Amino acid sequence: MDTIELIIDEQLGEEGINAISLVEFPAIEENFVALSKDQHKVEFKTVDKEKRIIVGLALVPDKLIYRRRGDYEYNITFSKETVRKASELYLKRLKNNNTTLEHQEFTSGVSVIESWIVEDPKQDKTSLYNLNAKEGDWAVVMKIDNDAVWQDVKNGKYLGLSIEGIFSDKKQEDMSAVEDMTEEEAKILLQEIKDYLENESKVL
Repeated sequence: MDTIELIIDEQLGEEGINAISLVEFPAIEENFVALSKDQHKVEFKTVDKEKRIIVGLALVPDKLIYRRRGDYEYNITFSKETVRKASELYLKRLKNNNTTLEHQEFTSGVSVIESWIVEDPKQDKTSLYNLNAKEGDWAVVMKIDNDAVWQDVKNGKYLGLSIEGIFSDKKQEDMSAVEDMTEEEAKILLQEIKDYLENESKVL
């Protein structure tokens, strides 16, 4: 199966992450942790009302994420460098208030209030929340002031985070997928794949 590495070409100006979505089935297979005053496992000051905070991983480097377009099956992945660059551009471009629900509609009252790249998993704050983060993972803390969205989080409607953005692709050839083809057929197939994915919005 082909593996396509997604990258950010800053020269194009528009590539990067435009929003983070609350979803039931996150593509990176990592759930977030919802925090409230009753989360006794997490050390923070008790307040009079729920904190309405969730902590999760927005993007994990080097993870193979399965995708299918028609009959074409493939994996996409992000390098540590791309994950870091994506997280930096996300904040520099002030996208932290851009939140969608299941990639279908924008919602208000949901913001990223903390963002960092995990450097040392054992000493990182993600270990407090049992997120099992690895070096290079992008962690975010989101504040949910929207009453309806927070109720859905508490009810388990949303279980994880998923990014929305535009990326270029860097083909990592898997020769097992084309070993039975002639060299010319393989070149044509790879070009068709590149043409199909070029400048396409990638939603995770």
